[in-house]
Amino acid sequence: MSPFPWPEFVASLPWTALAVVAVLALTFAVAVRQGRHSVMDVAWGPGFVAVAVVSWFLSAGLGDDTRRLLLLLLTAVWGLRLGVHIGWRASDGHEDPRYKALLDPAPGSRNTYALRRVYLPQGVVMFFVSLTLQVGMFATGAVGWVAILGILLWVTGFVFETMGDWQLARFKKDPSRRGTVLDTGLWRYTRHPNYFGDAAIWTGLFLIAADSWPGILTILSPALMVWTLAGKTGKPLTEKAMSGRPGYREYVEATSGFIPWPPKRR
Repeated sequence: MSPFPWPEFVASLPWTALAVVAVLALTFAVAVRQGRHSVMDVAWGPGFVAVAVVSWFLSAGLGDDTRRLLLLLLTAVWGLRLGVHIGWRASDGHEDPRYKALLDPAPGSRNTYALRRVYLPQGVVMFFVSLTLQVGMFATGAVGWVAILGILLWVTGFVFETMGDWQLARFKKDPSRRGTVLDTGLWRYTRHPNYFGDAAIWTGLFLIAADSWPGILTILSPALMVWTLAGKTGKPLTEKAMSGRPGYREYVEATSGFIPWPPKRR
C-alpha cells in the first residue's frame, strides 16, 4: 500500500473550500432574488456532492479507485435525492418557519444577518463534515470489510431516510390526517426515521473512509453531523414545533426518540 499523499491532499483543501463557497454564493443569490433563505436547505445535499466531485478529480491517480468511486456515487445519490426532495417540498415559495423565526428579528439588513447566522455556520459545517469524503478520496488502501460494513450501513440509512420522507409526504397529503401525528410505518419505530437515516448514511461514509489510514482521524466529521441531527437543529427543533399537536405527548412516550426500536405499549 502506498503512503497517504499528504502534500496533494493539503493542496486540494483550498479547492474543496472554494466549492463550498461557490455553492453558498449561488444559493445566497437565489435566496435574495426569491426573498427566502430557506433555499439553503435545498443546497445542503448538493453542496456535499460538489465537494465530492472536486475531491474525486483532484485525487485521480492517488487514492484507491474503488473507494473514490464509492464515496462519489454514494454521496451523489444521497445529496441529489435530498436536494430534489426538499426542493419539491418547498415549491410553494414560502419561507420556512424556522428561518422566519431566526431572521425576522434581525437587526439591520436581513440578508447580511443571514450571511452570518445561516450561510457561514452551514458552510463551516459542510466543509468539516465533508473531510470524511476528502480524506477518503486520497486514501490508498484497498477496500476491506470495514468499508463493506459502511456500505451496508449507508444502504440502511438511505432506506430509512427515503421511506421516512415518502411516508411523511403521503401523510401530509391526506386531509383526514391533518392535525394528527404520524405513528405508522417507520415512524412507529422512531420519531425521526429521516434524521436517523441521515446519521446512518454519514456514519457509513465514514466507515468507508476509515477502512484505510488516515480515514479514522475524521471521526469528528460524522460525529458533528449526528450531533446536529439528534441534539442541535434536527430533532429538537422539529419536536418543539410539534409539541402542541394533540397526541404528540403520547407518541413521544411510546416511540424511540432516534434509534429505531419497537414502540412501548400504550
